[in-house]
Amino acid sequence: MRTILVTGGAGFIGSNFVRMVLAEHTDCVVVNLDKLTYAGNLENLGDVMDDPNHRFVKGDICDAGLVEKVIDDNKVDAIVNFAAESHVDRSLVEPGIFIDTNVTGTLTLLKIALERKLERFVQISTDEVYGSLGVEGMFIEETPISPNSPYSASKAAADHLVSAFGHTWDLRYNITRCSNNYGEYQFPEKMIPLMINNALNDKELPVYGDGLYVRDWLYVYDHCTAIWKVLTEAQPGEIYNVGGNNEKTNLEVIGVILERLGKDKSLIRHVADRPGHDRRYAIDSGKIMSRLGWSPSVTFETGMVKTIDWYLASGKWLDNIVSGEYQKYYESMYSDR
Repeated sequence: MRTILVTGGAGFIGSNFVRMVLAEHTDCVVVNLDKLTYAGNLENLGDVMDDPNHRFVKGDICDAGLVEKVIDDNKVDAIVNFAAESHVDRSLVEPGIFIDTNVTGTLTLLKIALERKLERFVQISTDEVYGSLGVEGMFIEETPISPNSPYSASKAAADHLVSAFGHTWDLRYNITRCSNNYGEYQFPEKMIPLMINNALNDKELPVYGDGLYVRDWLYVYDHCTAIWKVLTEAQPGEIYNVGGNNEKTNLEVIGVILERLGKDKSLIRHVADRPGHDRRYAIDSGKIMSRLGWSPSVTFETGMVKTIDWYLASGKWLDNIVSGEYQKYYESMYSDR
């Protein structure tokens, strides 16, 4: 039976990956290491916390002693590293935190993966490491790295460390770079859940600049299946772009939300743009589609309906996130264990 260490497995993408693996790959044990910062939430894992193939550990990937113990005690075969500070706006205010987790934390994991001769290290990265595109073209795996924010710079640095460990010491690694994810359990600082939450409460929807920034949107479940393909089928040393082929402006995405919720566009308020805002991202997933047979299974229209309806049905989860109640929940459930 394969045992994988999933770091950041209580966050948005990580928790969706954990639940997908437990549901669809019952011959796999998932050891879930998460620091439970503001974006890590045990409520994201409520339906799998008691799964016999799931083991949760609260801890920091920068804590080498803890990581070593977790890997040794559980006989871990591979690491899938989701753990990261990931919000661009926060990186503009506190860039040092992004270096600590995204760079130093990744380095800590890499050193231990090498020492323990793990079978695979999969680094979950982002299309933002490529920088900004003009009105045409798409990012391919060979596109030069050109990050434009402290967040994307920290992720690019981590990617370079991963590939350096592979080149220098033959660490068996892969890197995936995804486009913007959306779906269930996303923390409401990100655009889609933020807009849903504000619209539900008839609050203004703050839109940066003219709202015409373009992103490619990928439903989180499809991202998770791509990562599994890379973990289990890819040749080591390969980088794979993972996109949804759904380029939309921010205003188009917000329009879908307002229409689904029956709210008026008068809620939209254009606000001052953030510094260094990349105009457009678009990602070419041809490599993973041709080599590993992966393709997105959920259209943007279907994914948005599923996402919005989930938030409508998950008012308690959303209220707890906004109020910070999930931190109290963790202390009450696990402080004495």
